Amino acid sequence: MSKSERRVFLLDFEKPLYELEEKINQIRELAQEKNVDVSEQLSQLENRAEQLRQEIFSNLNPSQRLQLARHPRRPSTLDYIQAIADDWFEMHGDRGGYDDPALVGGVARLGTRPVVIMGHQKGRDTKDNVARNFGMAAPNGYRKALRLMEHANRFGMPIITFIDTPGAWAGIDAEKLGQGEAIAVNLREMFRLDVPILCTVIGEGGSGGALGIGVGDRVLMLENAVYTVATPEACAAILWKDAKKSDKAAIALKITADDLAKLQIIDGIIPEPKGAAHADPLGAAAKLKEALLFHLNTLAQLTAQERKQLRYDKFRHLGQFLETAV
Repeated sequence: MSKSERRVFLLDFEKPLYELEEKINQIRELAQEKNVDVSEQLSQLENRAEQLRQEIFSNLNPSQRLQLARHPRRPSTLDYIQAIADDWFEMHGDRGGYDDPALVGGVARLGTRPVVIMGHQKGRDTKDNVARNFGMAAPNGYRKALRLMEHANRFGMPIITFIDTPGAWAGIDAEKLGQGEAIAVNLREMFRLDVPILCTVIGEGGSGGALGIGVGDRVLMLENAVYTVATPEACAAILWKDAKKSDKAAIALKITADDLAKLQIIDGIIPEPKGAAHADPLGAAAKLKEALLFHLNTLAQLTAQERKQLRYDKFRHLGQFLETAV
């Protein structure tokens, strides 16, 4: 990737680190040209860069994590599938005459296990995003997902879902085709499936669009992913009639992996490489695969009835809270 391309996708809080790394690269190139030994100076600068990276990415606020979750270069569902799975074969269509490119799925092999993998798929640029509808699935996308899940259940294959959407498509045609019904049916049917279900929020998990493939025995999140009932911008517009107050809404919504783990909404956090997933996609994929294999091995030791009961109990437990005086 050229320097100009990197700058296009540079987030504000990443700029100090980027500028320091550019300085290090310039000094290294100049030293090679002049045949000068600057190893000590480079070591000091590299230590400073590592320290700065730690300071930046260990103190991110919810809005900054949301920016990372939406980063144009953040690995997508297909990126992770290609990195962690073998023998991937994508399947198309809901058997009702539609195929939704915003929600992809198929069969693959994870380690030694045949599995069914599906997830929301965003685009890399404007043209691709338009084709993928920015990862906002239509009703036929959720019906395709259900078809694949029933296929997995029939043949005893674990189900792995990757969640990355700002929400389900809210267009008029989506309502005509039964968006609410399609998501509701998926919620119901995922509770009855016998096979293990692992759901991972890899980017932006928004509203019912996320829940449509989000009922699992384990719900995991990547470290810089977000999971929310509504986008902070929409929340701010509703509560304060001002979308510019999205930073305030992001804090109130408790959208980060840390917050959701404390609230017991999710079951685990998958750490990302230093600099976030877009800085080291293969490193992020390796951590994701390790977590998926661990949880699959754990769930495989339970009977189908035990898994379904635990799945039911898990979601019935959501929403419990303690009242305290303010």
